[in-house]
Amino acid sequence: MTIDSTRQATVRQAGTLSITAFGLSLSTFFAVTYLLCVAFRLIAPDVGSHISWFQFFPGFSWTPAGVLLGLIESVAYGWYVALVFGWLFNFFAAWRD
Repeated sequence: MTIDSTRQATVRQAGTLSITAFGLSLSTFFAVTYLLCVAFRLIAPDVGSHISWFQFFPGFSWTPAGVLLGLIESVAYGWYVALVFGWLFNFFAAWRD
């Protein structure tokens, strides 16, 4: 293995996306955003009571169990996006080289 091939392998590896790190960060972002929206709904109950809660979060209701289910779904959506986008990104990044 020459120095040039080692350098190319390092560059190729640096161009990939860690799906685990991406999944954790995206799921955390979605969960925090969801909890901020729930908190805003508790502060201002007449604002933000849109039908989209029920469209994006199947089984959601304004009960503690429904809010917990929405939080779990937010984390699941984060992992779904990370798995699909991360795999596609890594596939095309490797394909490009």
